[in-house]
Amino acid sequence: MPYCYDWPRAAVTADVCALSLAPDGTWHVLLIRRAHEPFKGQWALPGGFLEVDAEDLQTTARRELREETGLAAPADMPLVGIYSRPGRDPRGHTVTGVWLALFDWPPPPPQADDDAAEARWMPANEAGPLAFDHQDVLADALALARRLRTDGGDG
Repeated sequence: MPYCYDWPRAAVTADVCALSLAPDGTWHVLLIRRAHEPFKGQWALPGGFLEVDAEDLQTTARRELREETGLAAPADMPLVGIYSRPGRDPRGHTVTGVWLALFDWPPPPPQADDDAAEARWMPANEAGPLAFDHQDVLADALALARRLRTDGGDG
């Protein structure tokens, strides 16, 4: 029998911030409209819960992107960050890892499925308000994408 701790544990999720840079210099972000509570009907980054004992966190991110939007993640996905502020998810203390997925322009069209009622690319400067703390996550991902572009990376 596995050892069990007496104190509560946080849930673990993974999200993807998929971005594509238009020729006019406008970043576009891939968002899903949530089909279920919490935040039903609001826009969010694609993501979901880790399948415990079955996958690592980046695999979770890649699976959730495919399940919710039909898109395959690029081979290279840098980590945007780990988000763990208490209260960021009304279901309980949830820790998430967020990966950046850069797509060439024009980006592939998404197909909403699974927990997504809708999926679409939209200009990042028009995205919001977003569910959870995804507005902050998007700002961090945009900063990383701009840095990678300036340093000669993709995007």
